[in-house]
Amino acid sequence: MDTIQDMIAAQRGELAAVLGELPAGRWDDPTLCAGWRVREVVAHITMPFRYSAPRFMVELARSRGKFSVMADRVARRDAASLPPGELAEAVRSNAGHPWKPPGGGLAGALAHDVIHGLDITVPLGLPFAVPEERLRRVLPASLAERSVRYFGTGLSGIELRATDMDWTLGSGEPLTGAAQDLLLAICGRKLPPGRLHGTPAPRFTAQP
Repeated sequence: MDTIQDMIAAQRGELAAVLGELPAGRWDDPTLCAGWRVREVVAHITMPFRYSAPRFMVELARSRGKFSVMADRVARRDAASLPPGELAEAVRSNAGHPWKPPGGGLAGALAHDVIHGLDITVPLGLPFAVPEERLRRVLPASLAERSVRYFGTGLSGIELRATDMDWTLGSGEPLTGAAQDLLLAICGRKLPPGRLHGTPAPRFTAQP
């Protein structure tokens, strides 16, 4: 059985392979991260690899300690200055990087890579199936988990039910779909039409 470090390395390697084949023009395609193109998402994914801890703290201080403000500013700046090839290489060459998000541990690092990889591949219509063993490390077991509360997505009265593995979350009206798509719904993403099903599906689906 793979260790979580193996899963992280594999996830980054697979994303790097996708990015390495992506035509230059598609780096400007929108992603599921509102306001970010592919290049901003990849700049964000690779920021922990490219920035030392002191540099990170300087950037955070410039944004008055507001991480979301800092992350957006740095992603946009780096996306504008770094070519796609360099960003893709930063993913590939750091497959084994030991970064862990504060308070999230290795599971948080895997979640970061899985979610943002899907943020890119789902709207671009690219095949990118996350193996079940990785999803089981990332999907929450209850609505009380920190990962669910972090995103603040309204899930009351909904039962998320995966159609491709044995996993459910919550209770109420069923929202069904592939487990990785339900993970994105938990994160507040609006998915392309047809990926989620059930009465609550329109709440989690992008409008054409």
